[in-house]
Amino acid sequence: MPKIVVLDGYALNPGDLSWSALEAFGEVVVYDRTTPNEILSRASGATMLLVNKCPLNKDSIKQLPELRYIGVTATGYNNIDLIATQAQGITVCNTVGYSTHSVAQHVFALLFALTNRIESHHQSVLQGDWRNCLDFCYTLSPTIELAGKTIGIYGFGKIGQKVADIALAMDMQVLATHKHPERDARPNVQFVSLETLFQESDAITLHAPLSAENHQIVNQFLLRKMKPSAYLINTGRGQLIDEADLKAALEAGVLAGAGLDVLSVEPPKENNMLIGVKNCLITPHIAWATTAARARLMKIVTDNVEAFLSGQPQNVVTH
Repeated sequence: MPKIVVLDGYALNPGDLSWSALEAFGEVVVYDRTTPNEILSRASGATMLLVNKCPLNKDSIKQLPELRYIGVTATGYNNIDLIATQAQGITVCNTVGYSTHSVAQHVFALLFALTNRIESHHQSVLQGDWRNCLDFCYTLSPTIELAGKTIGIYGFGKIGQKVADIALAMDMQVLATHKHPERDARPNVQFVSLETLFQESDAITLHAPLSAENHQIVNQFLLRKMKPSAYLINTGRGQLIDEADLKAALEAGVLAGAGLDVLSVEPPKENNMLIGVKNCLITPHIAWATTAARARLMKIVTDNVEAFLSGQPQNVVTH
């Protein structure tokens, strides 16, 4: 029976799910969190590791000779040194598709929060502003109807496509930029260049996976092309954005606002430059984390383990 060690299981299962399906395949040891200094002692002797954000670098992997499998309990796998795993014959599998609906929902939750200012109006009512108003309604600032507006989608995978579905249902125009426009073409979605995406969109949402090529791709060059009435939404990876450039753009009114579920460092340091910036809403990387999405994630993680043990690994990633 393989020894399966989960190094950072809390994000996936804070206690409302069960590891029992995984326990059918071997001895399972679950740690809620593991610091870099604890990785080797906890992973020693494991043939299979499950990790979310816990880093597994070249030095750590070399010191785990019994390791044969790494299951990433997420879609992104930039915390794994894939060159080292390949050299050591370790199979790495990620999980895809589990959070599509939840992340797309959060995209619009952030966008609605910016366009309709739900929380600000709620707080205003609590403070008595409505009670003291001479009219039956009031607005703190003009609210925005999204029908007829253009949403720009950077990265048109499963989540980007679901965002497009929702936007089209709201009678929005949809632009996208994508590595494979011919493969993923669909009605009423126009593929454009990245510069055009930023120039013509009323809201831009980021969904491309992080790579060396697009690290901080949203910088002052692209931000300056945005409409001053436009919004930037990021539920992908914080490192897609140059945070200093975004702060400067928001403070200068280059764009109307930003809704971020991810930051370059998570959790953020005390001096993160975007926290407290006007018209910048930040949520703590929760777009993926609905109960339904985590239950799907648990099943895919378990299915990946079963597939590997049966000699037919699925969702294998390579460098």
